[in-house]
Amino acid sequence: MKKHNFSAGPSVLSKEVIENTAKAVQDLNGIGLSVMELSHRGKEFQAVMDETVALFKELLDIPENYHVLFLGGGASMQFCMIPFNLLNKKAAYLETGTWAKKAIKEAKGFGEVDVAGSSADKNFNFIPKDFKIPEDADYFHITTNNTIFGTEIFEDYDSPVPLVADMSSDIFSRPVDVSKYAMIYGGAQKNLGPAGATFVIIRDDILGKVDRFIPTMLNYQTHIDQGSMFNTPPCLPIYTCMETLRWLKKLGGVKVMQKMNHEKADLLYGEIERNPLFEGTAEKDSRSIMNICFVMKPEYQELEKEFLEFTISKGMVGLKGHRSVGGFRASTYNALPRESVQALVDAMQEFEKKHAK
Repeated sequence: MKKHNFSAGPSVLSKEVIENTAKAVQDLNGIGLSVMELSHRGKEFQAVMDETVALFKELLDIPENYHVLFLGGGASMQFCMIPFNLLNKKAAYLETGTWAKKAIKEAKGFGEVDVAGSSADKNFNFIPKDFKIPEDADYFHITTNNTIFGTEIFEDYDSPVPLVADMSSDIFSRPVDVSKYAMIYGGAQKNLGPAGATFVIIRDDILGKVDRFIPTMLNYQTHIDQGSMFNTPPCLPIYTCMETLRWLKKLGGVKVMQKMNHEKADLLYGEIERNPLFEGTAEKDSRSIMNICFVMKPEYQELEKEFLEFTISKGMVGLKGHRSVGGFRASTYNALPRESVQALVDAMQEFEKKHAK
C-alpha cells in the first residue's frame, strides 16, 4: 500500500516523477544506458542539464543576468560558501530557526554578523516584523521557510543590500520575484527532487568583491564558468529534478501550485483550529504552507503517542514533530496530494470522537 508521506525530507515525490526516473535508471530514452552510467560530459547528460536549467528559468521567470547552478553538499555547504564568496566585512542575518542559526554560525567565521531580527525568544514561532537591515552589510540572509518550527516568509523583501535566501523547503511552491534577490539556494529534497543536489540561483554582479583567496571548489565563479560541470555533478538527482519541473509545468506552473498548496494548508489548519484535541504552534500570520506544526492541547498531552501510532496504522508516515517543538509536523510539499491531507483530517476527527471530553 502506498503511504501518505508527510516526511519533512527527503520527502514525497509525484508518482509520475518516480516512474519516469525508474525508467531512466534502467535505460535513458532507449540509448541502452542507465542515466547513472552516462558521462556527465556526454551529449545525453548535457541535454538533461540544459533542460533542467531552462525549466528552472522558465518556471521562476528568472532574469537574464542570473545563473542556475547544481552543486553538491546540500544547503549546509552553502552556509559557508556564501560568506566565503560574499562577506568582506559584515553580513546581516534574520534568525528564524535552526537552519538560520547554523548559517549564522558559519558566517561568523568570516567576518562580523549583525542579527537584524530574531524570534528565538518565543522558540521561533513567528517571523520578525520590525527589523532594520543595516545598509553597510555586504548582504542580508533570510531563510524563507522554517521546516522545524512551521513558519514562512511570503514577502519578497525590498533590501538596501544584496538579498540572499535559503529556499530549500518552499522553492516552486509560489511565485517569487527573483529580481529582488542576489542569490537563492537550497537542497533539492523537499519540492524539487531527491537528496544529493543543491540548486543555486545567483546574480552576476555580486561576485568578485572579496579580498580573500577562495578555494576552487568553493568559488561560485568556477561553477558558473564550467556550467556546473567542473567536477561530476549529482547526475541522477538532477535528472529527477528535471522530471519534477516537467511535471510542475504540465500542471500549470507555480501559480497553480500555490493555489493547490493553499487549499491543502487551509484544509489542515481549519481542522486544527476546529478540533478540541489539537492546537497549532506557529502564530497565525507566520504559519507555513509547507510544514504545518501542531500539538495536543495540554489536557490531552498524554494522547500524543497514541495519536501518532493511530496515524501510522492509517498508512501515514513522517508526522512526528521535531524534538525542538514536539507534537506533529505535516509537511505538505508540492507533490503531496490533497487526498493525503484529507486522510489526516479524517484521522483527527476519528480520534476526536474516541477521546474528546
